[in-house]
Amino acid sequence: MEPRFPSALDDFLFDLRGYVILENAVAPDLLSDLNAAFDNFPPLKRGEWWNNAQRRDYTDETGFELHNVVETGEPFERLIDHPSWINHVRRYCGEEDSYVQGLFIDECIASIRTSGGHHPVHSGGYRGALRGKFQYEHGVFRCGQCNIIVALTDIGEGDGPTMVIPGSHKSNFTHPLAGDYAKGDRMDDLPGAVPVYLKAGDAVLFVDGIMHGGSSRTNTEGERRVTIYRYGVSWAATRFGYEYSQPLLDRLTPERRKILQPIAPHRPPKP
Repeated sequence: MEPRFPSALDDFLFDLRGYVILENAVAPDLLSDLNAAFDNFPPLKRGEWWNNAQRRDYTDETGFELHNVVETGEPFERLIDHPSWINHVRRYCGEEDSYVQGLFIDECIASIRTSGGHHPVHSGGYRGALRGKFQYEHGVFRCGQCNIIVALTDIGEGDGPTMVIPGSHKSNFTHPLAGDYAKGDRMDDLPGAVPVYLKAGDAVLFVDGIMHGGSSRTNTEGERRVTIYRYGVSWAATRFGYEYSQPLLDRLTPERRKILQPIAPHRPPKP
């Protein structure tokens, strides 16, 4: 696909709302390969490893979530520097025009959600972590982390779409009705929250500091399938301590390896 670059409208909407939708981000051939890879995931139990990937569901209701999924097959490697969004995340969270310019993938996840599943609301500008910080100053974006969610299936009403509260990445107040993430409170009817409907192949890009979550999947047929790649600053580290294997790093293009390992280990020479 031809590379896409953030437009003036993208910048405006990202600053204003905290998210932009990238339609037809993934071509049908890659979409097919990704779904085939999903079909071949083994029936892992929660916490179980599959080579260098691990099933690590965030909560009991979020469904099957395979972390470090880039280790499981070539289709997921193509997402690392995908031309539909790589220039967007470079601009928004890549520390452009600084001495630490570059990207790092903090988390990469394959998610499958069935009927009843959801993800509680979290994040927001109020007392937010620097990791999810939104900032635009002196003509450059300085966001701690941006997420790319790619829909592998149509995600419409009842399919458990991602929900966001536009503008909440800049909020100086806590949401009075947001509930308790630890208790798994749902965000389906949370005032201010809007669903992000996507067609298979579409992607949504949002700053991690926006209040977001997954609405309840009420449809009983099929699955909600997405990939989640969290991009951040080049000097970051993976949230849960996952490491990319040497065989994966060795087979990647230099550009992709630079994203997964922006700072190579610096060791003394072997004797």
